[in-house]
Amino acid sequence: MKAMILGAGKGTRVQPITHEIPKPMIPLVRKPVMAYLVELLKKHGVDEIMVNTSHLAPIIENYFRDGEQFGVSMAYSYEGYIAAGLAISAPVGSAGGMKKIQDFSGFFDETFIVLCGDAWIDLDISKALEIHRQKQAIASVIVREVPSDEVFKYGIVQLDANDRIVQFQEKPDPKQAVSNVANTGIYIFEPEIFDYIPSGTTYDIGSQLFPLLVSEGLPFYAINLPFQWLDIGNIQDVWTVTSKILKGEVAGFKIPGKEVRPGVYTGINMSIDFDAVNIVPPVYIGGSSKVEPGATIVGPAVIGANCVVEGGAVIKNCIVEDYTRLTSLANLEGQIIFGSKCIDPISEAQIDISEARLEYMIDDVRRPLGNG
Repeated sequence: MKAMILGAGKGTRVQPITHEIPKPMIPLVRKPVMAYLVELLKKHGVDEIMVNTSHLAPIIENYFRDGEQFGVSMAYSYEGYIAAGLAISAPVGSAGGMKKIQDFSGFFDETFIVLCGDAWIDLDISKALEIHRQKQAIASVIVREVPSDEVFKYGIVQLDANDRIVQFQEKPDPKQAVSNVANTGIYIFEPEIFDYIPSGTTYDIGSQLFPLLVSEGLPFYAINLPFQWLDIGNIQDVWTVTSKILKGEVAGFKIPGKEVRPGVYTGINMSIDFDAVNIVPPVYIGGSSKVEPGATIVGPAVIGANCVVEGGAVIKNCIVEDYTRLTSLANLEGQIIFGSKCIDPISEAQIDISEARLEYMIDDVRRPLGNG
């Protein structure tokens, strides 16, 4: 079975995190969201996966490589070019990316699945494929209902009595929306779909291909199955999804590491005296990290790998990147520390740590002390 993961977008709504890593590599408790997708696909018999890449492409490609460590075969279709020695991202749209691969090799020679690379899901893909084939669809969209005031975030579909899609709106104004049934970015296609996608041009699935399928009266269906869908659409979503995972609200999500205290998970090679620190679960602390006596960590919180939390530091409801030193003067609440930024996930306000001269609180553990 074959699949494609869409990984070429710039992730503008998740900046500044996506200044450092592409959107599919955003970690959910330290593991890239795309890694969960690969595992799910393998579980349902998908063993050949194409990924279109563009923005910061080597980060995706170097992590997954040929997919062997995940038990699948993976390859990549790069969308961009080199100019003046720099890699320039040039995505060709979600449908255009599919067509580029098909024109190159004819890879999609059977029913195939396409997923956006920026959501955690536990969809029963096998059941969805069964429904798709029963309906003899050329294209199927996995859908679910969303709050009516949030339809502007999604592609919205109108269905007939047989779940055939009769209208498709891409991110409509709530007042103009024909329903609150949303496209989840999970699709099943037949190879004949390429007859409706032009070659050599930018072309989008939601705003161009799907309205065309409706206008042509093609067998285009919605599949509405119960499943968990955690979309990483913006900075606030990163925090909300991470918080839900740590609180145990995402059934079936296996938190990495081991549970060393109720609700406290860690990697290996830890330096921490639990009798000398104040840790309020749920908390995850990555391997090779040090939490000094007198430190306080209040969950939900994620402390990355190779971090140091000094005695006296107070960290509440934060996500902290690997290799971060939180000094004894740090008193942080509701922040994401990523790259050179300190980000409020609710307001999405961000502070450059260096420009604000906050190294006395937040620094890189690889920097010698006193050289900030």
